[in-house]
Amino acid sequence: MDRNARNIPAALAELKALFGDRLSTSLAVREQHGVGFSYHKARPADAVLFALSTEDVQQAVRICAQYRTPIIPYGTGTSMEGHLAALKGGVCIDVSRMNKILAVHADDMDAVVEPGVTREALNSFIRDTGLFFSIDPGADASIGGMASTRASGTNAVRYGTMREVVMALKVVTANGELMSVGNRARKSSTGYDLTRLFVGSEGTLGMLTEITVKLYPQPQCTASAVCAFATLEGAVNTVIQTIQTGIPAARLELLDEFSIRATNQHSRMSLKVAPTLFIEFHGSDAGVKEQAASVQVIAEENGGSHFEWSLLQEERTRLWKARHESGWAAREMRPGAMNWSTDACVPISRLTENILAARVDLDTASIPGRIVGHVGDGNFHVTYLILPDSEVELAEAERLAARVVERAIESGGTASGEHGIGYGKIKHMRREHGASVELMRAIKQALDPDDIMNPGKILPP
Repeated sequence: MDRNARNIPAALAELKALFGDRLSTSLAVREQHGVGFSYHKARPADAVLFALSTEDVQQAVRICAQYRTPIIPYGTGTSMEGHLAALKGGVCIDVSRMNKILAVHADDMDAVVEPGVTREALNSFIRDTGLFFSIDPGADASIGGMASTRASGTNAVRYGTMREVVMALKVVTANGELMSVGNRARKSSTGYDLTRLFVGSEGTLGMLTEITVKLYPQPQCTASAVCAFATLEGAVNTVIQTIQTGIPAARLELLDEFSIRATNQHSRMSLKVAPTLFIEFHGSDAGVKEQAASVQVIAEENGGSHFEWSLLQEERTRLWKARHESGWAAREMRPGAMNWSTDACVPISRLTENILAARVDLDTASIPGRIVGHVGDGNFHVTYLILPDSEVELAEAERLAARVVERAIESGGTASGEHGIGYGKIKHMRREHGASVELMRAIKQALDPDDIMNPGKILPP
């Protein structure tokens, strides 16, 4: 169906009559909502609606369905692969004001939230319960957005991704119906797993308006460690051996030399400029010390040095703040440049060869870049620093990123461990999933026959 078969102006007129000033057609507002944290250019919708409730979302979806008007969900705008682009026009529904924490069941260790609640807001709210929400992708993303892209982040090696953490959802489907999937039980053997169908669907099957998530006990003791390595290979092999040995590290983060140099400059740190692991341990006081000692031995066998660890909250906070800001730090190394980022995830036995190959590509490229990763679960990121107006540099970044993904798939891995597909990685879907892409398309057709839910994402044309 082309855009001419849609009646977007009629939908906007009805939405304006119903929602008044909460429907914005300002170009500045539309452009802000048409791009995330990525190289993709802004592709603004025809209007932005600021929803306040599930009922708002239902009413808006029903109107859009009547006029076959595309809908693009928006949380905090931190997505990476063009998820927010209005490729066929339509209405962006911003749920950031749907930010209520509806219930915290401390005894059951779960919480029910609206989609606009951010991970930091939830953790601040539940701090006194002795629990925490484990998913930490770096950005203070909305939980609705994190569920939509099946986010993971630094804690995934121990606590899992949004796939494991989301227990139940309320979803507004393409006809405006409100559907509840999943429940608060820790397991179920009844029916299809519709919860996991919607988690990671990137807004293409429905809009999430309520999410129930698992919480975890705050560890009795937490320690963070930093270790520099003579080689990138030694750092990655330390991670692999740590996992294979069964040491339950909570975080295993890799930063290459470029990243450390940028971090030192941006965060005013004095880390040795070398491939480096940031590690965190959770457990009892004795358990944490034992874990740290075991990893130190493995690190030293792989050329690690300057192994330093601390129990002090201030030092741990500074370390992880620097890790989360490493993307901005890298950007400062080339003034005027923007980050062109990709990610991939591979079986841990293939991690070293994939990261080293990506590093060789960077070393022979005409554009600078860096490698970081949540390497404890085989997930790594490559960022190319390109000048935004250079078509030559854009083409080179695309070529190098495609090589990262192709090698990952050949290794039995995936095109994305956490960024998702959006429209930026659609070209890799058939190579990774083969004929099952058509099964995905059949599910999309069954739930969204007029293709109004975030069209042009995930599924190749």
